[in-house]
Amino acid sequence: MSTNVLPTYDDVVSRYEPVIGLETHVELGTVTKMFCGCPTDFGAEPNTQVCPVCLGLPGSLPVANRAAIEATIRIGLALNCSIATWCRFARKNYFYPDMPKNFQISQYDEPLCTDGYLDVEIDGETVRIGIERVHLEEDTGKTLHVGGATGRIHGATESLVDYNRAGIPLVEIVTKPVPGLGAKAPEIAKAYVAELRDVIRTLGVSDVRMEQGSMRCDVNTSLNLPGAEWGTRTETKNVNSLRSVERSVRTEMLRQAMVLDGGGTITQETRHFHEDTGDTTSGRSKETATDYRYFPEPDLVPLAPEPAWVEQLKAALPELPREHRARLKTEWNLSDLDMQSILNAGAVSLIERTVAAGASPEAARKWWLGELSRRANAEGVELEAVGATPEQVAKLQVLVASGKLTDKLARQVLEGVLAGEGDPEQIMAARGLEVVSDTGALTAAIDEAIAANPDVAEKIRGGNQAAAGVLIGAVMKTTKGQADAKTVRELVLARLAS
Repeated sequence: MSTNVLPTYDDVVSRYEPVIGLETHVELGTVTKMFCGCPTDFGAEPNTQVCPVCLGLPGSLPVANRAAIEATIRIGLALNCSIATWCRFARKNYFYPDMPKNFQISQYDEPLCTDGYLDVEIDGETVRIGIERVHLEEDTGKTLHVGGATGRIHGATESLVDYNRAGIPLVEIVTKPVPGLGAKAPEIAKAYVAELRDVIRTLGVSDVRMEQGSMRCDVNTSLNLPGAEWGTRTETKNVNSLRSVERSVRTEMLRQAMVLDGGGTITQETRHFHEDTGDTTSGRSKETATDYRYFPEPDLVPLAPEPAWVEQLKAALPELPREHRARLKTEWNLSDLDMQSILNAGAVSLIERTVAAGASPEAARKWWLGELSRRANAEGVELEAVGATPEQVAKLQVLVASGKLTDKLARQVLEGVLAGEGDPEQIMAARGLEVVSDTGALTAAIDEAIAANPDVAEKIRGGNQAAAGVLIGAVMKTTKGQADAKTVRELVLARLAS
Protein backbone atom coordinates (compact mmCIF):
# COMPACT_ATOMS: atom_id res chain seq x y z
CA MET A 1 0.00 0.00 0.00
CA SER A 2 1.27 3.49 -0.89
CA THR A 3 2.25 5.77 1.96
CA ASN A 4 -0.18 8.44 0.76
CA VAL A 5 -3.28 6.21 0.76
CA LEU A 6 -5.24 6.44 3.97
CA PRO A 7 -6.75 3.07 4.95
CA THR A 8 -10.26 2.72 6.30
CA TYR A 9 -10.76 2.48 10.05
CA ASP A 10 -12.23 -1.03 9.81
CA ASP A 11 -9.19 -2.11 7.82
CA VAL A 12 -6.80 -0.68 10.42
CA VAL A 13 -8.41 -2.42 13.39
CA SER A 14 -8.57 -5.70 11.48
CA ARG A 15 -4.78 -5.70 11.01
CA TYR A 16 -3.32 -3.69 13.91
CA GLU A 17 -3.73 -3.52 17.66
CA PRO A 18 -3.84 -0.02 19.20
CA VAL A 19 -2.34 0.88 22.57
CA ILE A 20 -3.37 4.16 24.17
CA GLY A 21 -2.27 6.15 27.20
CA LEU A 22 -3.56 9.46 28.50
CA GLU A 23 -1.83 12.20 30.44
CA THR A 24 -4.42 14.62 31.78
CA HIS A 25 -3.50 17.98 33.29
CA VAL A 26 -5.94 19.60 35.69
CA GLU A 27 -5.55 23.13 37.04
CA LEU A 28 -6.67 23.16 40.65
CA GLY A 29 -9.16 25.77 41.77
CA THR A 30 -7.09 27.13 44.64
CA VAL A 31 -7.25 30.79 45.63
CA THR A 32 -3.50 31.25 45.27
CA LYS A 33 -0.73 29.72 43.18
CA MET A 34 1.26 26.60 44.01
CA PHE A 35 4.33 28.19 45.56
CA CYS A 36 3.38 31.83 46.18
CA GLY A 37 0.45 34.03 47.18
CA CYS A 38 -0.51 35.35 43.73
CA PRO A 39 -4.22 35.03 42.83
CA THR A 40 -5.38 32.51 40.23
CA ASP A 41 -8.42 34.30 38.76
CA PHE A 42 -9.05 33.40 35.11
CA GLY A 43 -9.15 36.19 32.55
CA ALA A 44 -7.15 38.87 34.39
CA GLU A 45 -5.12 41.39 32.44
CA PRO A 46 -1.86 39.78 31.23
CA ASN A 47 1.03 39.77 33.66
CA THR A 48 -0.92 41.32 36.54
CA GLN A 49 -0.95 38.21 38.76
CA VAL A 50 2.78 37.66 39.16
CA CYS A 51 5.45 38.08 41.82
CA PRO A 52 9.18 37.33 42.27
CA VAL A 53 8.45 33.70 43.24
CA CYS A 54 6.34 32.69 40.22
CA LEU A 55 8.63 34.72 37.94
CA GLY A 56 11.64 32.90 39.34
CA LEU A 57 13.56 36.02 40.27
CA PRO A 58 16.88 35.55 42.13
CA GLY A 59 16.55 35.13 45.87
CA SER A 60 12.86 34.18 45.85
CA LEU A 61 11.86 30.98 47.68
CA PRO A 62 8.78 28.80 47.07
CA VAL A 63 6.40 27.57 49.79
CA ALA A 64 4.06 24.66 48.94
CA ASN A 65 0.31 25.30 48.91
CA ARG A 66 -1.38 23.00 51.47
CA ALA A 67 -4.78 23.25 49.77
CA ALA A 68 -3.25 22.00 46.50
CA ILE A 69 -1.61 19.06 48.28
CA GLU A 70 -4.91 18.15 49.92
CA ALA A 71 -6.77 18.37 46.60
CA THR A 72 -4.21 16.10 44.94
CA ILE A 73 -4.52 13.51 47.67
CA ARG A 74 -8.32 13.57 47.33
CA ILE A 75 -8.00 13.01 43.57
CA GLY A 76 -5.64 10.11 44.20
CA LEU A 77 -8.03 8.55 46.73
CA ALA A 78 -10.97 8.91 44.34
CA LEU A 79 -8.87 7.10 41.71
CA ASN A 80 -8.09 4.24 44.10
CA CYS A 81 -4.42 5.19 44.36
CA SER A 82 -1.90 4.52 47.11
CA ILE A 83 -0.85 7.75 48.82
CA ALA A 84 2.86 8.20 49.48
CA THR A 85 3.96 8.58 53.08
CA TRP A 86 7.03 10.49 51.88
CA CYS A 87 7.77 12.13 48.55
CA ARG A 88 9.61 15.11 47.08
CA PHE A 89 9.32 17.79 44.44
CA ALA A 90 11.88 17.86 41.64
CA ARG A 91 13.17 20.34 39.10
CA LYS A 92 12.28 19.52 35.51
CA ASN A 93 14.74 21.50 33.40
CA TYR A 94 13.85 22.78 29.96
CA PHE A 95 13.69 26.12 28.19
CA TYR A 96 10.45 27.59 26.92
CA PRO A 97 9.69 31.31 26.70
CA ASP A 98 6.68 30.79 29.00
CA MET A 99 8.84 29.09 31.68
CA PRO A 100 10.22 32.08 33.60
CA LYS A 101 12.60 30.00 35.76
CA ASN A 102 13.77 27.75 32.88
CA PHE A 103 12.67 24.83 35.02
CA GLN A 104 9.35 23.53 36.28
CA ILE A 105 8.80 22.38 39.85
CA SER A 106 7.19 18.98 39.42
CA GLN A 107 7.44 15.42 40.75
CA TYR A 108 9.43 12.71 39.03
CA ASP A 109 10.32 9.38 40.63
CA GLU A 110 8.50 10.11 43.89
CA PRO A 111 4.91 11.08 43.02
CA LEU A 112 2.26 11.75 45.63
CA CYS A 113 -0.23 9.12 44.36
CA THR A 114 0.47 5.84 42.52
CA ASP A 115 -1.05 2.62 41.20
CA GLY A 116 -4.77 3.36 40.97
CA TYR A 117 -7.56 2.76 38.48
CA LEU A 118 -10.74 4.24 37.05
CA ASP A 119 -13.59 2.15 35.67
CA VAL A 120 -15.51 3.38 32.63
CA GLU A 121 -18.60 1.94 30.98
CA ILE A 122 -18.94 1.36 27.25
CA ASP A 123 -22.02 -0.36 25.78
CA GLY A 124 -22.77 -2.07 29.06
CA GLU A 125 -19.18 -3.25 29.50
CA THR A 126 -16.88 -2.04 32.28
CA VAL A 127 -13.32 -1.24 31.21
CA ARG A 128 -10.71 -0.67 33.92
CA ILE A 129 -8.10 1.98 33.09
CA GLY A 130 -4.97 1.68 35.24
CA ILE A 131 -3.57 4.87 36.77
CA GLU A 132 0.23 4.98 36.88
CA ARG A 133 0.59 8.15 38.93
CA VAL A 134 -1.05 11.36 40.07
CA HIS A 135 1.47 14.08 40.79
CA LEU A 136 1.51 17.76 41.59
CA GLU A 137 3.39 20.47 39.74
CA GLU A 138 3.13 24.09 38.64
CA ASP A 139 1.67 25.27 35.37
CA THR A 140 3.58 27.32 32.80
CA GLY A 141 2.69 30.68 31.34
CA LYS A 142 0.83 31.17 28.07
CA THR A 143 2.34 32.18 24.75
CA LEU A 144 0.30 33.90 22.04
CA HIS A 145 1.69 33.88 18.50
CA VAL A 146 0.34 36.71 16.35
CA GLY A 147 0.71 37.84 12.78
CA GLY A 148 0.36 34.42 11.18
CA ALA A 149 -2.56 32.47 9.77
CA THR A 150 -2.56 29.51 12.17
CA GLY A 151 -1.94 30.96 15.62
CA ARG A 152 1.24 28.86 15.89
CA ILE A 153 4.83 30.06 15.95
CA HIS A 154 5.45 29.11 12.30
CA GLY A 155 4.59 32.15 10.22
CA ALA A 156 3.98 34.44 13.20
CA THR A 157 5.56 37.89 13.25
CA GLU A 158 5.74 38.18 17.03
CA SER A 159 5.00 36.24 20.21
CA LEU A 160 3.51 37.59 23.44
CA VAL A 161 3.88 35.91 26.82
CA ASP A 162 1.41 36.10 29.72
CA TYR A 163 2.82 34.78 33.01
CA ASN A 164 -0.44 34.93 34.97
CA ARG A 165 -0.87 31.17 34.65
CA ALA A 166 2.75 30.42 35.59
CA GLY A 167 2.77 28.76 39.00
CA ILE A 168 -0.90 27.75 39.15
CA PRO A 169 -1.22 24.31 40.83
CA LEU A 170 -1.43 21.61 38.21
CA VAL A 171 -2.21 17.93 38.77
CA GLU A 172 -1.05 15.44 36.16
CA ILE A 173 -2.91 12.13 35.99
CA VAL A 174 -1.06 9.52 33.94
CA THR A 175 -2.62 6.23 32.92
CA LYS A 176 -0.78 3.00 32.41
CA PRO A 177 -0.62 1.87 28.76
CA VAL A 178 -4.01 0.42 27.79
CA PRO A 179 -3.83 -2.38 25.21
CA GLY A 180 -6.54 -4.74 23.98
CA LEU A 181 -9.20 -2.13 23.21
CA GLY A 182 -9.45 -2.85 19.48
CA ALA A 183 -11.92 -0.75 17.52
CA LYS A 184 -13.26 0.84 20.71
CA ALA A 185 -9.95 2.55 21.60
CA PRO A 186 -11.04 6.08 20.53
CA GLU A 187 -14.41 5.72 22.23
CA ILE A 188 -12.87 4.41 25.46
CA ALA A 189 -10.31 7.24 25.50
CA LYS A 190 -13.18 9.74 25.35
CA ALA A 191 -15.16 7.86 28.02
CA TYR A 192 -12.14 7.83 30.35
CA VAL A 193 -11.59 11.58 30.10
CA ALA A 194 -15.32 12.20 30.57
CA GLU A 195 -15.43 10.01 33.68
CA LEU A 196 -12.25 11.59 35.04
CA ARG A 197 -13.71 15.06 34.50
CA ASP A 198 -16.87 14.04 36.37
CA VAL A 199 -14.82 12.66 39.27
CA ILE A 200 -12.77 15.84 39.62
CA ARG A 201 -15.84 18.05 39.27
CA THR A 202 -17.57 16.02 41.99
CA LEU A 203 -14.58 16.55 44.29
CA GLY A 204 -14.90 20.30 43.75
CA VAL A 205 -11.16 20.83 43.28
CA SER A 206 -11.32 22.25 39.73
CA ASP A 207 -13.92 23.58 37.32
CA VAL A 208 -12.36 21.25 34.66
CA ARG A 209 -13.40 23.56 31.84
CA MET A 210 -11.59 22.13 28.86
CA GLU A 211 -12.42 25.12 26.67
CA GLN A 212 -10.57 27.41 29.12
CA GLY A 213 -7.60 25.05 29.50
CA SER A 214 -8.23 24.11 33.14
CA MET A 215 -8.35 20.51 31.96
CA ARG A 216 -6.36 19.35 28.95
CA CYS A 217 -5.23 15.99 27.72
CA ASP A 218 -2.13 14.59 26.01
CA VAL A 219 -3.12 11.49 24.05
CA ASN A 220 -0.53 8.76 23.42
CA THR A 221 -1.24 6.33 20.59
CA SER A 222 0.68 3.44 19.03
CA LEU A 223 -0.04 0.50 16.74
CA ASN A 224 1.43 -2.98 16.64
CA LEU A 225 0.78 -6.17 14.69
CA PRO A 226 -1.10 -8.85 16.68
CA GLY A 227 1.30 -10.60 19.04
CA ALA A 228 4.16 -8.20 18.31
CA GLU A 229 5.79 -5.72 20.70
CA TRP A 230 4.04 -2.43 21.19
CA GLY A 231 4.80 0.13 18.54
CA THR A 232 6.41 3.55 18.87
CA ARG A 233 3.97 6.02 20.40
CA THR A 234 3.16 9.57 19.48
CA GLU A 235 1.82 12.13 21.92
CA THR A 236 -0.91 14.47 20.70
CA LYS A 237 -0.64 17.53 22.94
CA ASN A 238 -3.22 19.68 24.70
CA VAL A 239 -6.40 18.17 23.30
CA ASN A 240 -9.16 20.31 24.78
CA SER A 241 -12.52 18.59 24.25
CA LEU A 242 -13.98 15.13 24.71
CA ARG A 243 -14.88 14.92 21.05
CA SER A 244 -11.32 15.80 20.08
CA VAL A 245 -9.86 13.12 22.36
CA GLU A 246 -11.80 10.51 20.41
CA ARG A 247 -10.96 12.05 17.04
CA SER A 248 -7.25 12.38 17.83
CA VAL A 249 -6.91 8.67 18.66
CA ARG A 250 -8.76 7.68 15.50
CA THR A 251 -6.73 10.09 13.38
CA GLU A 252 -3.40 8.81 14.72
CA MET A 253 -4.44 5.18 14.22
CA LEU A 254 -5.22 5.90 10.56
CA ARG A 255 -2.07 7.98 10.01
CA GLN A 256 0.26 5.49 11.67
CA ALA A 257 -1.25 2.60 9.73
CA MET A 258 -0.69 4.50 6.50
CA VAL A 259 2.98 5.07 7.40
CA LEU A 260 3.53 1.44 8.45
CA ASP A 261 1.74 0.08 5.38
CA GLY A 262 4.11 2.09 3.21
CA GLY A 263 7.18 0.59 4.89
CA GLY A 264 7.90 3.66 7.01
CA THR A 265 8.58 3.93 10.74
CA ILE A 266 6.77 5.93 13.40
CA THR A 267 8.77 8.72 15.03
CA GLN A 268 8.37 9.24 18.75
CA GLU A 269 7.25 12.84 18.82
CA THR A 270 4.65 15.29 20.03
CA ARG A 271 1.92 16.21 17.58
CA HIS A 272 -0.69 18.95 17.36
CA PHE A 273 -4.39 18.22 16.83
CA HIS A 274 -6.30 20.57 14.52
CA GLU A 275 -9.95 20.99 15.48
CA ASP A 276 -11.02 22.25 12.06
CA THR A 277 -9.67 19.32 10.02
CA GLY A 278 -9.31 16.57 12.61
CA ASP A 279 -5.69 16.05 11.49
CA THR A 280 -2.50 15.92 13.55
CA THR A 281 0.79 17.52 12.54
CA SER A 282 4.30 17.01 13.82
CA GLY A 283 5.50 19.15 16.71
CA ARG A 284 8.90 18.14 18.07
CA SER A 285 10.82 15.00 18.93
CA LYS A 286 9.73 13.60 22.29
CA GLU A 287 12.18 14.12 25.13
CA THR A 288 13.03 11.43 27.63
CA ALA A 289 13.40 11.83 31.39
CA THR A 290 17.18 12.12 30.94
CA ASP A 291 16.72 15.14 28.70
CA TYR A 292 14.95 16.98 31.50
CA ARG A 293 17.84 16.45 33.99
CA TYR A 294 15.52 15.90 36.96
CA PHE A 295 16.96 16.46 40.43
CA PRO A 296 15.31 17.06 43.83
CA GLU A 297 14.09 20.63 44.37
CA PRO A 298 16.52 22.00 46.99
CA ASP A 299 14.25 24.85 48.10
CA LEU A 300 11.32 22.67 49.23
CA VAL A 301 11.13 20.17 52.08
CA PRO A 302 9.78 16.67 51.31
CA LEU A 303 6.06 15.95 51.64
CA ALA A 304 5.07 13.44 54.33
CA PRO A 305 1.27 13.28 54.58
CA GLU A 306 0.16 11.92 57.95
CA PRO A 307 -1.71 8.59 57.46
CA ALA A 308 -4.42 9.79 59.87
CA TRP A 309 -4.98 12.91 57.74
CA VAL A 310 -5.20 10.80 54.59
CA GLU A 311 -7.80 8.56 56.26
CA GLN A 312 -9.82 11.62 57.23
CA LEU A 313 -9.77 12.82 53.62
CA LYS A 314 -10.80 9.37 52.39
CA ALA A 315 -13.72 9.18 54.81
CA ALA A 316 -14.94 12.60 53.69
CA LEU A 317 -14.98 11.84 49.95
CA PRO A 318 -18.36 12.62 48.34
CA GLU A 319 -20.49 10.14 46.45
CA LEU A 320 -18.49 9.53 43.27
CA PRO A 321 -20.02 9.56 39.78
CA ARG A 322 -20.32 5.81 39.32
CA GLU A 323 -22.27 5.36 42.56
CA HIS A 324 -24.17 8.58 41.89
CA ARG A 325 -25.38 7.30 38.51
CA ALA A 326 -26.50 4.03 40.06
CA ARG A 327 -28.65 5.96 42.54
CA LEU A 328 -30.11 8.23 39.84
CA LYS A 329 -30.88 5.19 37.67
CA THR A 330 -33.05 3.84 40.48
CA GLU A 331 -34.65 7.20 41.35
CA TRP A 332 -35.45 7.97 37.72
CA ASN A 333 -36.63 4.41 37.01
CA LEU A 334 -34.27 3.99 34.04
CA SER A 335 -33.11 0.88 32.23
CA ASP A 336 -29.42 0.14 31.75
CA LEU A 337 -29.80 1.24 28.12
CA ASP A 338 -31.45 4.52 29.14
CA MET A 339 -28.64 5.37 31.55
CA GLN A 340 -25.99 4.38 29.02
CA SER A 341 -27.57 6.74 26.46
CA ILE A 342 -27.45 9.58 28.97
CA LEU A 343 -23.84 8.76 29.84
CA ASN A 344 -22.80 8.54 26.17
CA ALA A 345 -24.29 11.97 25.56
CA GLY A 346 -22.49 13.47 28.58
CA ALA A 347 -25.87 14.55 29.93
CA VAL A 348 -26.04 13.13 33.47
CA SER A 349 -25.27 16.39 35.25
CA LEU A 350 -27.33 18.46 32.80
CA ILE A 351 -30.41 16.29 33.27
CA GLU A 352 -29.97 16.20 37.04
CA ARG A 353 -29.75 20.00 37.21
CA THR A 354 -32.80 20.29 34.93
CA VAL A 355 -34.77 18.01 37.26
CA ALA A 356 -33.61 20.05 40.26
CA ALA A 357 -34.91 23.18 38.49
CA GLY A 358 -38.42 21.72 38.21
CA ALA A 359 -38.66 19.38 35.20
CA SER A 360 -39.52 15.70 35.40
CA PRO A 361 -36.71 13.22 34.66
CA GLU A 362 -38.58 12.04 31.56
CA ALA A 363 -39.03 15.57 30.20
CA ALA A 364 -35.43 16.53 30.96
CA ARG A 365 -34.17 13.44 29.11
CA LYS A 366 -36.41 14.25 26.16
CA TRP A 367 -34.93 17.70 25.66
CA TRP A 368 -31.26 16.91 26.32
CA LEU A 369 -31.13 13.64 24.37
CA GLY A 370 -33.39 14.91 21.61
CA GLU A 371 -33.33 18.42 20.18
CA LEU A 372 -30.33 19.65 22.18
CA SER A 373 -28.15 16.62 21.36
CA ARG A 374 -29.05 17.03 17.71
CA ARG A 375 -27.94 20.67 17.81
CA ALA A 376 -24.71 19.83 19.63
CA ASN A 377 -23.83 17.13 17.09
CA ALA A 378 -24.61 19.44 14.17
CA GLU A 379 -22.40 22.17 15.60
CA GLY A 380 -19.61 19.80 16.69
CA VAL A 381 -19.66 20.95 20.32
CA GLU A 382 -20.10 19.27 23.69
CA LEU A 383 -23.68 19.14 24.93
CA GLU A 384 -22.99 21.50 27.84
CA ALA A 385 -21.70 24.12 25.36
CA VAL A 386 -24.74 24.01 23.07
CA GLY A 387 -26.13 27.30 24.45
CA ALA A 388 -28.97 26.38 26.82
CA THR A 389 -28.74 26.02 30.59
CA PRO A 390 -30.57 23.36 32.61
CA GLU A 391 -32.58 26.13 34.25
CA GLN A 392 -33.76 27.41 30.86
CA VAL A 393 -34.72 23.91 29.74
CA ALA A 394 -36.71 23.43 32.95
CA LYS A 395 -38.54 26.73 32.41
CA LEU A 396 -39.31 25.68 28.83
CA GLN A 397 -40.80 22.40 30.04
CA VAL A 398 -42.91 24.20 32.67
CA LEU A 399 -44.44 26.28 29.87
CA VAL A 400 -45.24 23.09 27.95
CA ALA A 401 -46.69 21.34 31.01
CA SER A 402 -48.88 24.37 31.83
CA GLY A 403 -50.34 24.37 28.32
CA LYS A 404 -48.83 27.70 27.32
CA LEU A 405 -46.64 26.04 24.67
CA THR A 406 -47.02 22.99 22.49
CA ASP A 407 -43.93 20.87 21.76
CA LYS A 408 -43.77 22.47 18.32
CA LEU A 409 -43.93 26.00 19.70
CA ALA A 410 -41.46 25.05 22.44
CA ARG A 411 -38.91 24.11 19.79
CA GLN A 412 -39.27 27.58 18.30
CA VAL A 413 -38.73 29.10 21.73
CA LEU A 414 -35.69 26.88 22.17
CA GLU A 415 -34.26 28.31 18.93
CA GLY A 416 -34.47 31.73 20.55
CA VAL A 417 -32.77 30.47 23.70
CA LEU A 418 -29.90 29.03 21.67
CA ALA A 419 -29.66 32.31 19.74
CA GLY A 420 -29.19 34.20 23.01
CA GLU A 421 -32.53 36.02 22.93
CA GLY A 422 -33.22 35.46 26.63
CA ASP A 423 -35.20 33.09 28.82
CA PRO A 424 -38.14 31.07 27.48
CA GLU A 425 -40.86 33.36 28.90
CA GLN A 426 -39.27 36.43 27.31
CA ILE A 427 -38.89 34.72 23.94
CA MET A 428 -42.44 33.35 24.01
CA ALA A 429 -43.79 36.85 24.62
CA ALA A 430 -41.48 38.59 22.14
CA ARG A 431 -42.24 36.14 19.34
CA GLY A 432 -45.94 35.84 20.18
CA LEU A 433 -45.76 32.08 20.45
CA GLU A 434 -48.11 31.36 23.37
CA VAL A 435 -50.82 28.78 22.71
CA VAL A 436 -54.16 30.28 21.68
CA SER A 437 -56.42 29.27 24.56
CA ASP A 438 -59.25 31.75 23.99
CA THR A 439 -62.25 29.46 23.41
CA GLY A 440 -64.07 32.19 21.55
CA ALA A 441 -61.21 32.66 19.08
CA LEU A 442 -60.90 28.91 18.59
CA THR A 443 -64.65 28.51 18.07
CA ALA A 444 -64.57 31.21 15.40
CA ALA A 445 -61.70 29.47 13.63
CA ILE A 446 -63.53 26.14 13.83
CA ASP A 447 -66.73 27.63 12.39
CA GLU A 448 -64.67 29.10 9.56
CA ALA A 449 -63.09 25.70 8.85
CA ILE A 450 -66.49 23.96 8.91
CA ALA A 451 -67.94 26.52 6.50
CA ALA A 452 -65.01 26.03 4.14
CA ASN A 453 -65.24 22.21 4.28
CA PRO A 454 -68.97 21.25 4.47
CA ASP A 455 -68.37 17.77 3.02
CA VAL A 456 -65.81 16.99 5.71
CA ALA A 457 -68.22 18.24 8.37
CA GLU A 458 -70.91 15.88 7.07
CA LYS A 459 -68.54 12.91 7.26
CA ILE A 460 -67.80 13.72 10.88
CA ARG A 461 -71.52 14.07 11.69
CA GLY A 462 -71.94 10.67 10.05
CA GLY A 463 -69.49 9.11 12.53
CA ASN A 464 -66.18 9.37 10.62
CA GLN A 465 -64.15 11.09 13.34
CA ALA A 466 -60.89 10.47 11.47
CA ALA A 467 -61.97 13.15 9.00
CA ALA A 468 -61.58 15.72 11.78
CA GLY A 469 -57.91 15.97 10.86
CA VAL A 470 -58.76 18.18 7.89
CA LEU A 471 -60.59 20.70 10.07
CA ILE A 472 -57.94 20.56 12.76
CA GLY A 473 -55.28 21.33 10.14
CA ALA A 474 -57.29 24.30 8.89
CA VAL A 475 -57.67 25.68 12.42
CA MET A 476 -53.95 25.22 13.12
CA LYS A 477 -53.18 27.13 9.91
CA THR A 478 -55.49 29.96 10.92
CA THR A 479 -53.91 30.19 14.37
CA LYS A 480 -50.40 29.91 12.91
CA GLY A 481 -49.81 26.66 14.78
CA GLN A 482 -50.47 28.26 18.16
CA ALA A 483 -53.54 26.23 19.06
CA ASP A 484 -53.38 22.97 20.97
CA ALA A 485 -54.31 20.25 18.49
CA LYS A 486 -55.92 18.06 21.16
CA THR A 487 -58.10 20.92 22.36
CA VAL A 488 -59.08 21.81 18.79
CA ARG A 489 -60.08 18.19 18.11
CA GLU A 490 -62.30 18.11 21.19
CA LEU A 491 -63.96 21.38 20.21
CA VAL A 492 -64.50 20.27 16.59
CA LEU A 493 -66.18 17.01 17.61
CA ALA A 494 -68.28 18.77 20.23
CA ARG A 495 -69.32 21.40 17.69
CA LEU A 496 -70.43 18.86 15.08
CA ALA A 497 -72.15 16.64 17.63
CA SER A 498 -74.64 19.39 18.49
